[in-house]
Amino acid sequence: MNNFTEELVDDLAAKLLIGLSKEENKMVLDEFAIIDENLRKVETIPNIKEVEPMTHTLDDFTFSLRSDTAYDSISIEDALKNCEVIEGREVEVPKVVGGNDE
Repeated sequence: MNNFTEELVDDLAAKLLIGLSKEENKMVLDEFAIIDENLRKVETIPNIKEVEPMTHTLDDFTFSLRSDTAYDSISIEDALKNCEVIEGREVEVPKVVGGNDE
């Protein structure tokens, strides 16, 4: 039994402020059906309820944190020496979004 309905998908889409066409709604329902089918397959695995959830993919996972050491960095003046156009402490960079019109 599929718990996902066209109305549920439309309601969730509205809450996310996205509009879905009938075709997109059907595509989402088809994807949910596949996910639901796979979850049902997992539930058929014998003794699955007794398996302890994993916290990491590696059994012997260990980690060590590096020391938090502060290092001197270059001055702002040195950092700005190679910039073509600067204004105070700001750098002018080429426009990368939108058209070439100013």
